[in-house]
Amino acid sequence: MVGAVIMRNGTVLCARRGPSGSLPGHWEFPGGKIERDETAKAALEREIAEELECTVDVGNELTTTVHKYDFGVVTLTTFWCELLEGSPRLTEHAEVRWCSPSELEGLDWAPADIPAMRMIVAAADSGQLGQN
Repeated sequence: MVGAVIMRNGTVLCARRGPSGSLPGHWEFPGGKIERDETAKAALEREIAEELECTVDVGNELTTTVHKYDFGVVTLTTFWCELLEGSPRLTEHAEVRWCSPSELEGLDWAPADIPAMRMIVAAADSGQLGQN
């Protein structure tokens, strides 16, 4: 799985999962599954185009986390991304929101996304955010 940490003017794009499917109502960094014969970066570009109807430039990896859920084990790699074109539209998620790093800990995150969220908050607190 791949996730996008999309930044804009010091805020981060957060997406809330819909009421059906796994982890309903939890917040996540948008993204999805890597298809066969697809690189992680290509998968993330495709997923953001499909889910949010936006174009992103996928940058450096932020982190990779592994989390065991009731439904299986998820390995999630998150990448810093730049929004190149489009405005996020709701096609898969119940809500999207641009949040400042100080607001991130107040959201109910999907467990696999928590380490990346905490890294973003720590980077902001240390003045390192945006130096990715």
